[in-house]
Parts: sequence; structure tokens; C-alpha cells
Amino acid sequence: MICFIENRPVLQVGRQQVTGYGTEWLRKSIQQGAAAAEREDFPFIDDLIKGIQLYLEHKCPLQLLTIEDLHAKVRKMLTKIGCESIAQNLPLLAPPVTISLQRIARELENPSEGAFFAQLRSEIEDLRAHGVEDLSFTDTRSCVKILLGVTEWSTDCEPLHAKVLSFLNQHGKPTMPTAQEIRLHLI
Repeated sequence: MICFIENRPVLQVGRQQVTGYGTEWLRKSIQQGAAAAEREDFPFIDDLIKGIQLYLEHKCPLQLLTIEDLHAKVRKMLTKIGCESIAQNLPLLAPPVTISLQRIARELENPSEGAFFAQLRSEIEDLRAHGVEDLSFTDTRSCVKILLGVTEWSTDCEPLHAKVLSFLNQHGKPTMPTAQEIRLHLI
């Protein structure tokens, strides 16, 4: 069963599906496109965002929409209102994505450090290629327990946990490190 939040379709971003997304990332994309087109004074961003929300919530016939198809719709809207230069300069940006490290570890055929880090690197690079700049990771401790084949957390888990955190920090700028979630700004 697919659950729609605010009646918007699920966005396919690379291999990930995103629900409950806002529009700040889309606003940023339009602003960057306007700046690249030397149209920083573009006054219709709010109207355009409202039009996109209307499309997503009431007119989009799809339950699943790729991020590339959504950007194509935005480009088409920009072209229709005479802003082709902004449409041509519109960068591909995506909403924030959350990845469960536990899920990655569980999906591995043979859970090992090497396989886990290779899969995680692949996930990060795929999302970066699809315009994701804000990426959150959850379930670090559960992931470590799966990789080590243990059911209870112990001090033996700490070195691998530190290695996971270090790996994530190498792939982005941490913006919100907590015990439950690690949020990175991909650069």
C-alpha cells in the first residue's frame, strides 16, 4: 500500500523513494536556475511553486514520479511563462532523503564491512547524481550489530561504529550528528 502525504505522488530519486517532501529544495533549484540565467530578480518563484504543488496534489495522474520527470515538468512550466533561459539553467536538485543503514546491512547477501561500505558508497554516489544534497542516515547501531553478527550492543561494537561515522563524514559535511540520525550535506 502506498501512503500519499498531502496527496503528492511518491518521488523516485535514484533507487530511493521519497514521501512527505516539502518544496524548499525545488525553490532552491529555481533560484539557482534564475541566478545562472542572470535573472536573480525573477518575481514568480512563489507562483511557480504554488503551480507545482497544485499539479502534484491534484493533477498528477502518477503514484510514482521520477525526480527527472518532475524537473522536466518544471522546465516546461518555465518555458510556457517565457523563462526559457531559467529552464535551460535549472539544476537537478532533489528533496532530502533518509537511508536506513540497517536496511543496507540486511540486504547484503553476505554482511561484511567491505560489502557494506561498497554498497553505502554506491548509494551515496547514486543519490548525489540524482541531485540529493541533504542525506540523513538512521539505524547506525543496528547496522553495526548486523555486520558484527551480534544481538546486543557492547564495547566491541564501538570501533566499527566509529568507522561507519568516519566514512559518512568523509562523504559529506555533517549538519546534525545525533545518536539516532546523521545528516550530511553532500558536497
